[in-house]
Amino acid sequence: MLAQAAGAADESTQAAGAIVPIDLIWKQITSLGRLEALTFMSFGVVCLFYGWRVFKILVTISFALIGLSVGVLTNQRLIGGNGVWLGIIGMVLFAVFSVPMMRWGVSILGAAAGGILAGGIWYAFKLPEQYIWAGALAGVIAGGMISFIIFKIAIMLFTSFGGSALIVVGFLAILYRHLQMADRIEELFFQRSWFLPVALLVPTAIGVFVQNRFIKGSKDWAV
Repeated sequence: MLAQAAGAADESTQAAGAIVPIDLIWKQITSLGRLEALTFMSFGVVCLFYGWRVFKILVTISFALIGLSVGVLTNQRLIGGNGVWLGIIGMVLFAVFSVPMMRWGVSILGAAAGGILAGGIWYAFKLPEQYIWAGALAGVIAGGMISFIIFKIAIMLFTSFGGSALIVVGFLAILYRHLQMADRIEELFFQRSWFLPVALLVPTAIGVFVQNRFIKGSKDWAV
C-alpha cells in the first residue's frame, strides 16, 4: 500500500499539467486486481453507511495518507528519489497530530469533500475546465461553513464521499477487468463528462441520507 501510494504521488506530479487528472484516475482504476477491488468496495460500504460510528479512525487514516503524500512529494521536490522513508515520517506525524485536532480534521475533510463534489459538478456540465478551481473553491467554502456550523454534517459528508469513491473505484475495476465491459466503461469514463461525477454524487447523497437516519435513531451516539 505504501509503494502504491508513493507511486500515485509520483504520477500526480507528472500529471500536474492536467487540470482534471482523468487519465491518472483511470489508471488507478484499471490497475486494481479482483481482491483489491472487492476490498475497496467492502470498506467503502462501511464508510458509506457506518462512517459516523468510526469517523475518528477514518480521520486518522485520511491524515496519515495525506502525510504520506506530502512526505513523498517533499522528498521528490527537495531531495530526489522515491521518498518512502520521508513519506512514512510524514504519515506518522499527520496521524499523531490528527488525534488532538479531531474536530478541525473533520471540518477540513468535509470542506475537501465539498470542493471535490463541486468541481465534479463543474466538470459534468462541461464548463470551462481552466476555471474549475472556481467551482471547487465554492464547494470548499460551502463545505467548510457547513462543517463548522453543523459538525455532524461534516462527518456524514466526508465519510459518505470517501465510501462512495471506494465503491465506485472498486466497482468500475470489476466491470473493466472481470466482466468483459472494458470498452463500454472506458467510453463512458472518457466520452461522457457526467459519468464519473454522477457515479460519485449519487452514492454520496444516499450515504448522507442513510447516516442521518442512523444517527437520529441512535440516542447514545454523540460527537
